[in-house]
Amino acid sequence: MSDLETRLPQLETEAMEALSRVQTSAEYETLRVQTLGKSAELTLASRSLGKAAPADRPRLGALINEVKRRVEGAFESRKSELQKAELDAKLLAEALDVTLPAPDISFGRRHPLTQTLDDIVRIFSNLGFSVVEGPEVENVYYNFDALNIGPDHPARFERDTLYVADDVVLRTETSSVQIRTMEARQPPVKIIAPGRVYRREAIDRTHLAMFNQVEGLCVAQGITFGDLKGTLSTFLSQLFEAAPGASTVQTRFRPHFFPFTEPSAEFDVFFNGKWLELGGCGLVHPKVLENVGYNPEEVTGFAFGFGIERMAMIKFGIEDLRLFYENDLRFLEQF
Repeated sequence: MSDLETRLPQLETEAMEALSRVQTSAEYETLRVQTLGKSAELTLASRSLGKAAPADRPRLGALINEVKRRVEGAFESRKSELQKAELDAKLLAEALDVTLPAPDISFGRRHPLTQTLDDIVRIFSNLGFSVVEGPEVENVYYNFDALNIGPDHPARFERDTLYVADDVVLRTETSSVQIRTMEARQPPVKIIAPGRVYRREAIDRTHLAMFNQVEGLCVAQGITFGDLKGTLSTFLSQLFEAAPGASTVQTRFRPHFFPFTEPSAEFDVFFNGKWLELGGCGLVHPKVLENVGYNPEEVTGFAFGFGIERMAMIKFGIEDLRLFYENDLRFLEQF
């Protein structure tokens, strides 16, 4: 038996004993280099095969490989044990004390405009209206022509309307959704159309170039101005009944002119000791009914429109609508 055959079992025994005493990853790494590194005795044993007799080389090579395989396997197993033990110790050190009070959780909240829109949709849904939506980039026909807004109307000029192309605009009101809905449905139609609208406005505390609007429409046989007044009065009473300073909600209707309604009116609410203008309304103009294929001799309807920001300003007692879009948490956390 050669000296190498005698030494290999000793190297394996020494490695196993030293490995069993290792307690940390640092100790493990030091021992691994000493036992399996480039200069380790076990590694050098493979290089000494050239000095052995040719007849002994196959047997010695197999023995070296077997010893290395067992030693390397033991090192891998010990490495896994150490990693698990260190992870368990770390988790134990960081474990939560379940007897401590839970930390405060900061909950988000709905934006005041979202709250107002949700209230509007809820009230009108209870009155039998459904919600419809339409494109914000609209062609001139749906935004103006179908609504009986003639080519000379000031709203069609570039100083008031944002044009994308010669016959395409950013919608100035959601009335275009009413036209699209009537084209697709036969009476009765009872809808509200909330959404963003765009106008070329100088921005101040009561004006923005983009704001949110709700348009309403009801078309059926026998619809009268009385139905319009009853609907809006009921809606406004329910929307503002819980507003700061609200008592009995009073409404009024003032004669006005809109090309898409006849007769037309503006509606106001008496709030905190003064009348506040909210929006426009009226009976749907016969020409508009004809544009969508309805017979104005058979059906009539009413329409109305108002800004959601305006409603929210009154509902929450806010004097500058720019606050809705500044994303200041000091403002938003009040609602």
